[in-house]
Order: sequence, then C-alpha cells, then structure tokens
Amino acid sequence: MLCEFRTSPFGSSESVSRDVAEVIELIESSGLPSQTHAMGTIVEGEWDEIMDLIRRCHALLRENHRRVITDIHIDDRENARNRLAGKVNALEAHLGRKIRR
Repeated sequence: MLCEFRTSPFGSSESVSRDVAEVIELIESSGLPSQTHAMGTIVEGEWDEIMDLIRRCHALLRENHRRVITDIHIDDRENARNRLAGKVNALEAHLGRKIRR
C-alpha cells in the first residue's frame, strides 16, 4: 500500500522545517521505501508498519508541541507492489516521456 502523509506542529512558529527534519530522519530510518516532497512524504509498505510509523512521527512532534496535525491519504490496492516507482513509470509510459520529479 502507498500512504502519503504530512505531520507538523501547529501554532508554534511560522517555520517548522527543523521539527519536520526530525520526522524525516525517523521516516528514513524506518527502512520503508519513501519519497519526501515539498508538501509531505509518500511511504510504501504494509498497513501495520505504515500506521506504526505515522503514530511514531506524530508522537515525536507531540513531545515538544501542544498541537500537531497529521493528514493521511491511503492507496490500498490488492496485490500491488513497487507502486512508489510503478505509478510514475506507468504515467511516463502513457506520456512517452519522462516527467519532472
């Protein structure tokens, strides 16, 4: 399954990049395939391991902030594997060219 999520402290300051960097470190150390972009991170794996990772990311921010917001989008397709790259590859095949990444 693919899961795109973003978690950030709310109401603490205008810039949250230092706090989010700690979350990215946790995501990358999880061993799950992931891609971080300007508005969140996409992770590929099984339900329980992804939900545990999101819980830990949220909890990490709650250690130092009174309010944390986490948004989650899930693409749960039966028997789908390697979708992190596969979805983009399928688009490129239809377009007949590489897309900007």
